[in-house]
Amino acid sequence: MRLKIFFIFTILLLMYSCGIKRFIPENETLYTGATFKMASEEKIKEIKSVEEELQAVLSPQPNDSKLGLLARYKVEQGKPGFLYRFIDKKIGQAPVYQSSVDVSKTENLIINRLENLGFFYSTVNSEIKKGTKKSEVVYTVKLKEPFKMETFQLDSDTVAIYKEIKKTLNESVLKKGERFNLAKLKIERERIDYKLKSQGYYNFNADFLIFELDTNQYKTRRFDLYLRLKKNVPQKALIPYKLGPVNVHTKYALSEKTNQVDTTTVAGVNFLQDSIFFKSKRLRPFILFEKGQLYDPVKFRATSKRLSSIGTYKFVNVQFDEKEVAEQDTLGYLNTNVYLSPLNKRALSAELQANTKSSGFTGPALALSYTNRNLFKGGEILKITGKVGYETQSGGNVSGNTGLSSTQLRLSADLIFPRLLFPMKLSEQFQYTIPKTKISTGIEYLNRSKLYTLSSFNASFGYQWNGNNYVYHTINPISTSYIRLSNSTPEFDAILDDNPFLKNSFDQKLISGLTYNFTYNEMGSSSKKHTFFFTSNIDLAGNTLSLFASSNNAEDKKTILGVEFAQYAKIDVDARVNFNLGNEQSLVTRLYGGLGYAYGNSDVLPFSRQFFSGGPYSIRAFSTRSIGPGTYTPESTNTTSFFDRSGDIKLEANIEYRFPLYSYLKGAFFVDAGNVWLRNENTELVGGTFSSNFINELAIGTGFGLRVDIQSFVLRLDWAAPVHKPEFNQTSTYKFEPADGIFNFAIGYPF
Repeated sequence: MRLKIFFIFTILLLMYSCGIKRFIPENETLYTGATFKMASEEKIKEIKSVEEELQAVLSPQPNDSKLGLLARYKVEQGKPGFLYRFIDKKIGQAPVYQSSVDVSKTENLIINRLENLGFFYSTVNSEIKKGTKKSEVVYTVKLKEPFKMETFQLDSDTVAIYKEIKKTLNESVLKKGERFNLAKLKIERERIDYKLKSQGYYNFNADFLIFELDTNQYKTRRFDLYLRLKKNVPQKALIPYKLGPVNVHTKYALSEKTNQVDTTTVAGVNFLQDSIFFKSKRLRPFILFEKGQLYDPVKFRATSKRLSSIGTYKFVNVQFDEKEVAEQDTLGYLNTNVYLSPLNKRALSAELQANTKSSGFTGPALALSYTNRNLFKGGEILKITGKVGYETQSGGNVSGNTGLSSTQLRLSADLIFPRLLFPMKLSEQFQYTIPKTKISTGIEYLNRSKLYTLSSFNASFGYQWNGNNYVYHTINPISTSYIRLSNSTPEFDAILDDNPFLKNSFDQKLISGLTYNFTYNEMGSSSKKHTFFFTSNIDLAGNTLSLFASSNNAEDKKTILGVEFAQYAKIDVDARVNFNLGNEQSLVTRLYGGLGYAYGNSDVLPFSRQFFSGGPYSIRAFSTRSIGPGTYTPESTNTTSFFDRSGDIKLEANIEYRFPLYSYLKGAFFVDAGNVWLRNENTELVGGTFSSNFINELAIGTGFGLRVDIQSFVLRLDWAAPVHKPEFNQTSTYKFEPADGIFNFAIGYPF
């Protein structure tokens, strides 16, 4: 089979090649690129990196898509047909002929690049090798022994800034014995410039520094490197600057210039406002500079970031105004003004949702929100949200019990303080950002027709903060939820009676403990070609409550005020790597693992804390909660069977190739695999226990998708079909089954 595919692929390539050759003019040859023959007087350790540097100067680049080239030829010929027009629009390329390659100019560019790398007096020769309608250039490079640095010295001078430059040289990137490298010299200049600016040299610029080489003292290829300032550097660039008055306009608008404002000074910073919009003592910790400090760009950027993170202000603008300096001045001054333009304090929003699930449930939902962005005049944000939703089962992969419906009512409130509410003063320990304190509470009513009614209450108190550009922490020392099951139907009672483990998971109504989340996220970074994402959650419940529980119920379980509580530990990790393939193409991989362990007052994890698999953000070839545990297969696939399909252990892996189609329309091919398992054997869920054979128990699916991606708002439609279904007492087979394929409509990327 593989030989057949290879043969067909080879024939297609030959057809493309033959089709291209007949379009090439008689007096032209198609340029296929260039190669290097490297020779050196001594062994060069980094010869591959040198060749990569030389590859970068080659121009023009040859055609890299034979299909795109053929499509362009077809279009230029006229009457190309729809397919060739489409291919030309997407990947079409104009032909690159040998006549467009200026070999002499390229030789000079190679020589120049070699000199930048320290290989002075090297030589380059070229040869054009022609074939049938194609040609390539071979550059023969003879490398001379590179010049290597012996010493790095700073010129002596009486100007004070030389002393500051000298202090930075112990951190130099230039090392003795390294070959000359122009790029490293530029890096060294930028490094010194950064260090000087952090010492107050506001007007200094890297271009004011110049390097000079001296080879006269050595017979071998060595040099002394000297650093000095260029001539005629302006005086204001040679002196440090201190901050003069620091003024913060807490409610800045154009009208403020004419209004009478009051000034309040807190720790060297003046706060100007016509009335108290934002309390000065609350705003002061976000500002990292004060009168008399040396100018520091790091504190400037950090202050802007801190102020923007409050959530009260739309614009943050920091301006430095220089005072004129004379020739004899050794210190300059900057008047600092921070202009803060607030968002509207109050906001109302409505969101109408249309939900559709792979289980066949569809229906509308309406959410109304009220936001106050400065509740107590200290940047506190209050958000109250009410939601009502209705779903009904109109189809899907489940059979039986059609016509089921679900009604949801929810009211929640979040209060966020842009500071740390803690008995001890710890804010100064956080240099990057100031932690926020979040208090949340909510009540929910959920009615599933023909099954049950759930009433729940949840509350949490915790902190969230950024460790750096990529790291984010959330910890909730208090996280409590209370769930009450009522109005259960005889049908649902029968489900619980048949599965004591499931019944136990609903009996423990109170869940209280600590939760922690750690996230490392490079996905939004433009400086990294390939990006990495990692997040982990830890959930510990019941340990503190067990210390105060004093009474036992009939089942010998501890209670608090007569309410049985859950006790468990749960952890999950989610790691993703996004490989950027260029031209808006990417290969995204994901690995997920989770483990829950019930102990003490619990025999099983609460139902709401158990793992499940399947659905639009999981294994897309299977509907939500239709996989596992393990190889367990329910006797029927009606809607109520999903209660059994959860576990204590979860593993998932995904790989997805994403590519552009047209404008905002993107495409993807993907493969998903995963399952959930039980830690302990359950006689009601045969085959559900985790074992060493877990690899053969993975549900696997594959498919393709279309996405409308408009400025990070993504509408996604995926179609996927099973490749492997884990079934108890069945021979493990791997077979693509498109007849069992399902569609998943969702918002946002799956991972």
